[in-house]
Amino acid sequence: MTFETMITSALTDREAFARHREANMEPGIVADLEQRIAAAGVEYIYYMLPTIGAKVVAKMVPARHLRRNLSKGIALHRTAVADLQSDRFGNLIGGGIAAREMVGLPDPETFVVLPWDTSVARMFCRAYEPPHLPEVGGQPLATDSRGLLMRAHAEFTARTGLEVRSGCEPEMSWVGPGLDVIKKEGASPAYQVENLERMRPIYKKLVPYAQAFGLDMIEGDYEDDGQLELNWMYDRVELTSDRLVTYRQICKQVAREEGVTASFMPKPATGQMGNGCHHNLSLWQGDVNVLIEPGNTDLHLSEIGRHAVGGMLTHAASTTAIMAPTVNSYKRFWDAGQFAPSVATWGLDSRASMIRISSIGRMEYRLPDASVNPYLSHTALIAAMEDGINRRIDPGAPLGEPGTAVTFTELPLNLGDAIKSFQLSDLMSTALPADYHDIFIQLKEDEWARFSGVVTDWERAMYWETLP
Repeated sequence: MTFETMITSALTDREAFARHREANMEPGIVADLEQRIAAAGVEYIYYMLPTIGAKVVAKMVPARHLRRNLSKGIALHRTAVADLQSDRFGNLIGGGIAAREMVGLPDPETFVVLPWDTSVARMFCRAYEPPHLPEVGGQPLATDSRGLLMRAHAEFTARTGLEVRSGCEPEMSWVGPGLDVIKKEGASPAYQVENLERMRPIYKKLVPYAQAFGLDMIEGDYEDDGQLELNWMYDRVELTSDRLVTYRQICKQVAREEGVTASFMPKPATGQMGNGCHHNLSLWQGDVNVLIEPGNTDLHLSEIGRHAVGGMLTHAASTTAIMAPTVNSYKRFWDAGQFAPSVATWGLDSRASMIRISSIGRMEYRLPDASVNPYLSHTALIAAMEDGINRRIDPGAPLGEPGTAVTFTELPLNLGDAIKSFQLSDLMSTALPADYHDIFIQLKEDEWARFSGVVTDWERAMYWETLP
């Protein structure tokens, strides 16, 4: 069954909402949630839905309405998944003011009590067409990022027998009192314990909060001026994506408590490292990582791993708008020597590569930055890897290794070019529902147009008194 057939079948399933609701109302699930709510003293619940733009929208509902929300969900204006963003001409992207509502139905397994205020809990939702609508009622909402990834991964597994696991490396910048950077001229502040110590109040709150949400925190380091990276254990792509979205919210909460600013802006300052969000990917068949060749102990990939890399290289340019989704994202690629890839390459433990084989059985995809929508990025990577596996795409020789000469593809170096490459991709037009595909383009084209029409300080400094 093709991508397009599977997507169409899933999106026209009018029983999807009913099955989800029935599962929610299982007596054991309801009783467990009610017990946890009573034990923690929860008074309010956030019912949350990630958007195409990687933000999170939510409704707050008193906890006493739990059963009603498990059964009926929450109603939001359909354009909320497009961040309620209007274009430059005042038109609300995603259907306009007259667009119908959508329904968000919670996933009980995502229930967590907020560690900083135990009177509040949260649950992630999946979005559906309202059940009462003729023809489409009860179907999954095509523009729901979270539901999209869950369906894409399930369909990939059904076709291939493989499961995709990933771990993200989110970098971010912190600025505020007590966070001044210690470094010598011409030297990097990375890994210096004095700078890490200045971050101690930050990570001492971040780590326990993250653990309360189920993130298995494993390590962290100081990387550049005010830049902190904390990592957690890898898992299925759906869980990793939920955890990244949760981690961002935790960071904002810690910043509020500490009186500082936390930013996931991809390139905060010229001459400093950008904030990346590398995706470390592996492919599993049951308990076996199929990227590993039996008996091979060096940095090597199995045949299926090489084909997966070939697919990611082939589609790197057309998915750059997803991995680097903002105008600011592309400043990472122009600042020389800052470890951000601008060419689709792969290598064995090479940070000069876009895909780095960093340990046995793991592919580090280095293109995504800190502003990425993880549900969309993983959906695109699943499609690219499957295409590589199906067509047995040869990635060529690794960067710096002897082998057949390979002409590597250059990546788009601004958002405008990235949008054009995305629009020309047959894979992206079939891997994403049509409505999602179109709204993503509208959002990105509007952002690029807004930026292109702004006169910057750089332009005034360059031209105000120097022309002609």
